[in-house]
Amino acid sequence: MKKFEEKTIHTEQIFNGKVVNLQVDEVRLPNGKTSKRELIKHPGAVAVIPITKDNKIVFVEQYRKPLEKSLIEIPAGKLEPGEKPEKTALRELEEETGYRSNQLDFVSSFYTSPGFADELMYIFITKEIEKVKDPLSPDEDEFVEIIELTLDEAIEYVQQQRIHDAKTNYAILYLEMLERM
Repeated sequence: MKKFEEKTIHTEQIFNGKVVNLQVDEVRLPNGKTSKRELIKHPGAVAVIPITKDNKIVFVEQYRKPLEKSLIEIPAGKLEPGEKPEKTALRELEEETGYRSNQLDFVSSFYTSPGFADELMYIFITKEIEKVKDPLSPDEDEFVEIIELTLDEAIEYVQQQRIHDAKTNYAILYLEMLERM
């Protein structure tokens, strides 16, 4: 047994949805006792840090129902079954922003909420974007507004909590680090 491993005894499927599945696992703890774990299963996601020719970061503002407010974020979306993260990133970039790119560079990946979800987020950056005349259509239930900011403006938005989600904060920290190098 791996250090701290929790061995699954039983899994109960609670909900299977379009975006996530919810299950409750009964587990055996390293000390031999049992406990329950509520788990969200997610197919994974991607996010893109798009930089324009005039060195502005392209963001989208969209309403987030769980928070009951709009957030300003880097473009992102869910992986489709069997889809490579790079392909998802390019599709989401075009659908959400109307920009297309032929060059993506992998930045990192991370688990968004490992205490209860298995979602793995892949982050890419592109400085080779061009506006598309006829872009892919966004999802029918997706409404976004494009916002282009300099890095300094984005940092101000973070300080004002106008940018307030993990992937976008990560992207801005990454860009700050690149600027210092």
